[in-house]
Amino acid sequence: MQAKEAQARISELTKVLHQHNYNYYQLDRPTISDYDFDMLLKELQELEETFPQYADELSPTKRVGGQITKKFETVVHKYPMLSLGNSYNREDLTDFDERVQKLAGRAVEYVCELKYDGVAIGITYVNGKLQRAVTRGDGSKGDDITANVKTIRSIPLQLQGEDYPKEFEIRGEIFYPLSVFQRINEEREEAGEATLANPRNAASGTLKMQDSSVVAQRTLDSYLYYVLGDNLPMETHFESLNNARKWGFKAPPKEKNMIAKCNSIDEIFEFIDYWENNRHQLDFEIDGIVIKVNDYHLQEELGYTAKSPRWAIAYKYKTAQAKTKLEEITYQVGRTGAITPVANLTPVLLAGTTVKRASLHNADQIEKLDVRVGDMVLVEKGGEIIPKIVGVDIDQRPADSQPHQYITACPECGTELRRLEGGAQHYCPNEWACPPQIKGKMAHFISRKAMDIDGLGEETIQQLYESGLIKNISDIYDLTVEQLLPLERMAEKSANNLVDGVEASKKIPFERVLFAIGIRFVGETVAKKLAKGLKNIENIQNATIEELVAIDEIGDKIAESVHHFFAEEKNRELIKKLKEKGLQFEIVETESTQASNKLEGQTFVVSGVFEKFSRDDLKQAIEDHGGKNVGSISAKTNYLIAGDKMGPAKKEKAEKLGVTIISEDDFIEMVG
Repeated sequence: MQAKEAQARISELTKVLHQHNYNYYQLDRPTISDYDFDMLLKELQELEETFPQYADELSPTKRVGGQITKKFETVVHKYPMLSLGNSYNREDLTDFDERVQKLAGRAVEYVCELKYDGVAIGITYVNGKLQRAVTRGDGSKGDDITANVKTIRSIPLQLQGEDYPKEFEIRGEIFYPLSVFQRINEEREEAGEATLANPRNAASGTLKMQDSSVVAQRTLDSYLYYVLGDNLPMETHFESLNNARKWGFKAPPKEKNMIAKCNSIDEIFEFIDYWENNRHQLDFEIDGIVIKVNDYHLQEELGYTAKSPRWAIAYKYKTAQAKTKLEEITYQVGRTGAITPVANLTPVLLAGTTVKRASLHNADQIEKLDVRVGDMVLVEKGGEIIPKIVGVDIDQRPADSQPHQYITACPECGTELRRLEGGAQHYCPNEWACPPQIKGKMAHFISRKAMDIDGLGEETIQQLYESGLIKNISDIYDLTVEQLLPLERMAEKSANNLVDGVEASKKIPFERVLFAIGIRFVGETVAKKLAKGLKNIENIQNATIEELVAIDEIGDKIAESVHHFFAEEKNRELIKKLKEKGLQFEIVETESTQASNKLEGQTFVVSGVFEKFSRDDLKQAIEDHGGKNVGSISAKTNYLIAGDKMGPAKKEKAEKLGVTIISEDDFIEMVG
């Protein structure tokens, strides 16, 4: 074959095979046999080997793999990959619906989907071509597994049509079809190899294999269900998935009732009931249903917590249970002093893993279940992750059984336990001398989302504490290489790396330092709000509860906790030491965007959709002119900036409290 003919045939085969993949995986309407498809693919492979200069970078032959990846590159997600809040009862869903409708001030349309029990993936497309595929990782960054994802035939390499955005990301789950998983286990059993424990773990392990040709042989599958990007043309989630199907993605098919629009909580329950009865007919595993607000503008209005969107919730189906013997109840002390009773069990296989321990939560839970040492107990995995005891087989209870007596003193330091009025947990109040609390605070301080000190982990913290080198977090900044070298498994390079990591952490920004010091109820998001609202540690230390509550999204419970923390002289002394070590305790304005002080002393609530600003840009503009954003309307709010599609409940509350309501144009006029 001449070069020109080969080029034309390669181009034709590439196009034809992409279309056949689309027909098979997305339309579920194959137009040729598997044998004929394989013959066309083989022809294309042979031509590409002879004329490699004409091979398309996303040729269907890439599906067979062959690329070796020694190390998977870590990639920062452009949009954080958050997890969903989970619910196990219908009351939680009703509460979720009521919260959403209250904010929206109108009836809300939802989309219900299956909750796939697979491996989360985010795939970026540029100009219709698959550019990169990244795992969830820790939510802020994940592993680049593009070479392996390209082998999955249900994920398009080149999109159909032309109306897709220039650049966007689509997210979903990669999983083993149960029929494939069963076949692989049968083959492994015949070969005398250990069988795979469960489909989800097997899919995760397969996606991290170094040889993509092995991944191709495993025939993983996927469903993609969430499109996101800047300035997407779609108004709703449902519409975006309809478009995704046209572009060639295997999105949940509405024809098979795998996705549905619901206009009431009763319709949501109907969808949940249908799949609870029919989920075992699927060739893949699901563990629940996901409910999302359909309207993108309302999603933006509802916003996010640090961990999950406020516009979506997952309902989890009841998990498999196992029965085993409770051998002993022990107690753990957390970094905040909270006591958690732990059931030590006769090992039992549950959902693919061996369970030896389970949480008993608190004294009330032990009393409610009347759980006793020696009982045969029912264990299940809450959220498929943390085992918990949910019941007791009274008929198998030993005759000499005695009710369990909850401890009254800390198992670590002997201090008498306290229980706050109305609280469920007991606490050890000896926070400055109770070893697990001290070590727990230090482990939190050096964790990745806090100070992220290179070369320093929880095991090293334990070692340093037990050797007497550190007694609190400020001591970390006094460590020297000479002190570290005598420690077990501490070579000179490791010691130098640790000391360098400690020094480098002094550049960590104020909001992360504030999170790291471990004030109860101050997570990542709250730390950012406090730092942004009050600028430096002195202002936070000296703030009244009223001043703290005035900060966007800071409620009474958080304000009281912050106030209590800084009222403690030892905490103030600790902050003083950390400041002397050189840590960042004020916001560093790298590039001041301050345009004027025209809005100084004024508080604003932003609600709705705007023509000239995005909501985030509008909030930034308020701060650029000296104003302050707050999340909810109160009598202290000066202005409500009302956009299109704003919930009537906010308008009604603003009118009732006498808050001035202005438009986007009014705001522009205010700031000139």
